[in-house]
Amino acid sequence: MARYLDRTAVVAIIGLGYVGLPLAKAILEAGFKVIGLDIDPEKIAMLKAGQTYIRHFPADVLSRAMGAGRFDPTTDFSNLSQADAILICVPTPLTSHREPDLTYVETTAEAIRQRLQKGQLIVLESTTYPGTTRDVLKPILEKSNLSSGNDFFIAFSPEREDPGNIEFSTTTIPKVVGGDGHEALNLANALYSAFVPRTVLVTNPETAEAVKLTENIFRSVNIALVNELKVLYSAMGIDVWEVIEAAKTKPFGFMPFYPGPGLGGHCIPIDPFYLTWKAREFDLSTRFIELAGEINTNMPRYVVSRVSDELDARSGRGLNSSKILIIGLAYKKNVEDTRESPSLKLIELLEKRGAQCDVHDPFVPEIPRTREHPTLTGRRTVALNWDRVSKYDAVLIATDHDSIDYKTLAIHAKLIIDTRNACARAGAVGKNIVKA
Repeated sequence: MARYLDRTAVVAIIGLGYVGLPLAKAILEAGFKVIGLDIDPEKIAMLKAGQTYIRHFPADVLSRAMGAGRFDPTTDFSNLSQADAILICVPTPLTSHREPDLTYVETTAEAIRQRLQKGQLIVLESTTYPGTTRDVLKPILEKSNLSSGNDFFIAFSPEREDPGNIEFSTTTIPKVVGGDGHEALNLANALYSAFVPRTVLVTNPETAEAVKLTENIFRSVNIALVNELKVLYSAMGIDVWEVIEAAKTKPFGFMPFYPGPGLGGHCIPIDPFYLTWKAREFDLSTRFIELAGEINTNMPRYVVSRVSDELDARSGRGLNSSKILIIGLAYKKNVEDTRESPSLKLIELLEKRGAQCDVHDPFVPEIPRTREHPTLTGRRTVALNWDRVSKYDAVLIATDHDSIDYKTLAIHAKLIIDTRNACARAGAVGKNIVKA
């Protein structure tokens, strides 16, 4: 406990992605020494060279910490034995059957088990179903013949990162913490209290795991609601974005959520299915959550049908042989993160129906390899040339990056299908702009 309070503790972070890297920065700024571990040697090489692979993340803090000997990025997991606390920030994706894939958690736990030291605090931050910390992480670690709660301590503290959000960051967001026993909770609380504004202590790891799922399911369900309203109001000739803007003027009882072409990112498209899977163990169904997932999953198909209908109405040929420019590969604006991006699904659906697609994204030079869309790997984005824009049959705005000049885009494009209300927000109007 004393080493956390006087900030002489060494903290190891496993997984230096969109969660682990900001976490490392926050802990370094609080005065701790950090060992940053990742299995990707390219990431480690970039960090050692003073570079960052996350566009909005400043590398200077890490560079200064390396120069002072307080930050050690490495692929060498033997360094885990030097840490007082180990924070796990690895991916928790879904399988092709939409079931939890805990491969990264399990292999990480095994790597820790081989170097586990008495007194160490192990905290899982990766989003998962209630019971993972106690039923998956703990048994693997206890194969070391050390006992949780006596020899080492485990806790769960869900990450709450929002890449690209300039208003909230790791050090301004309260941290939920659930420990396997009082001592584990106290140790985790001592660590997190050093660099977050407030800790929210809950009864156990299962409660903390459920908190994270609840936060993201709340968003998923509400986004599904406005997506469904979008489809209905469009059929009625009503602008759903205007409805939402007017509704949010009510000072109580309403919170604005906005429709889009589908869900993306590492949380909202995935996390609800962790709970629906776990519910089967208790012979319970999660109809509300599953319905929301169905609505959101179908949004790319709805958008493609709108593109087809508009092209058919204007040229009479629909999607077949149409040339379409998609604006945005990232799952949200002003970031380079393409995980679960609906843009990838949109490309596949459009091209399956005979369209020819180009993509422009100022932050994503080419499509990275993904398990779900391997045939798109390496496809490069095109420059946003206004003469070129005028030659496309349609421009589909899938991601509303702020750097795009939507007014000029609207002047040159024959047809714009806007899934983000980007043109209206930029003051661009015209009969060639269709909201979808």
